[in-house]
Amino acid sequence: MTIAALEALSFGVGRTAAAAARAGHRLVLLTGDRSFYRHELELLPPDTLDVVDIDTQDTDAVRAALRALPGLAGLINTTDTWSVPGADLAAELGLPGPDPKAVRVLRDKARVRGLLHDAGLSAGGALPVPPGPEGAAAVLRAVGLPAVLKDSGGTSSRDVWIVHDEEALRAALAEAAGRRLSGRLFAERFLAGPLYSAETLTWRGRTRLLGVLSRQTSRWPAVREEAAAFPVALPPGGEARLAEWVGRVLAVAGHDGGFAHVEFILTAQGPELVEVNRRIGGALVGEALCRSLGSDVYDALIDTVLGRRPALLDADQARPGPACGMVLVYADRPGVLTGWHGLDGLGAFPGAVGWYPTRAPGDAVVHVGDQRGCTGIVLAEAETAELALHRAWSAAVTVRPVLRDVTA
Repeated sequence: MTIAALEALSFGVGRTAAAAARAGHRLVLLTGDRSFYRHELELLPPDTLDVVDIDTQDTDAVRAALRALPGLAGLINTTDTWSVPGADLAAELGLPGPDPKAVRVLRDKARVRGLLHDAGLSAGGALPVPPGPEGAAAVLRAVGLPAVLKDSGGTSSRDVWIVHDEEALRAALAEAAGRRLSGRLFAERFLAGPLYSAETLTWRGRTRLLGVLSRQTSRWPAVREEAAAFPVALPPGGEARLAEWVGRVLAVAGHDGGFAHVEFILTAQGPELVEVNRRIGGALVGEALCRSLGSDVYDALIDTVLGRRPALLDADQARPGPACGMVLVYADRPGVLTGWHGLDGLGAFPGAVGWYPTRAPGDAVVHVGDQRGCTGIVLAEAETAELALHRAWSAAVTVRPVLRDVTA
């Protein structure tokens, strides 16, 4: 029997293949660019999984490839980009999976914001804005400043503008007019407070909060995530209140099964949603969950893909494993990556420090203002998320990407 993955997050392929094997299935990864998974594929034994090289943007080709797989039992879809076509294909092939209509709602950040506002779970709505200078007056009138402009179908912090004055607003609208957006441009009010994400698992409408991940973001003008740590220690009663809130958010948004990565700002008035992603968090969030929970969460992923109730929902609420901190190492300018300085010294730092490259020497780094500029991640462990983040940061600042000019 076979379980297919229509692309995947950059890390977690090995754990997914192992979980599939424990369930009696062979994992097949369909990908348009296997270099995206270079780090894991190089470490895994060659017989761990099968890789099918295919244009995953071509739905007809993907459909034919899936139909050709022996005993296809499930389709894993853990990315934002392929979530809608993946849901459509699972339904078409009679495989367990989410309602494609619900997935389409979740992929539309503006629509989700509107639903939450209507349900009293968000203080502000989403204002559709035409890219270009003509949209400035509407933003100033209906949203005010500061404000956030974003692509309703965007991913990886791309096409997000935080504007604090009218000049920045007009510049952002002009820049947006030159971008090829995945959805439509909209504006929402700026949320003041630290950024977190709730990592959850839902089955038939019942949601369990697995923990909260802290998220540190960059200074303006870059819009990218710099570091994260799990699990965040909340004040007494805080986790129960947050679990109740995130359960309501997911219910209103239409997410009734599987993992979710719910980003929110903890404002002075309480949590306010940033976005909902129907998957395990990206980067090394899955690894952090496995280590902290003392349980391989990818077993639960396979359960949901096969239409089975995940045992993780009933696991002990205690987190017996270590906390984890992770820091993304960015290129400081565009160029061709030739390697890194400082990797050989990571073993001297406390916390079982690990290095997880997202790029390889020879790769061109074009964008450095969002997650595409990340060249690797430093992960460290400790007794608390705060200490783990301090350890990861102290190690990561010693690693420097080395680049040469594209014309050199």
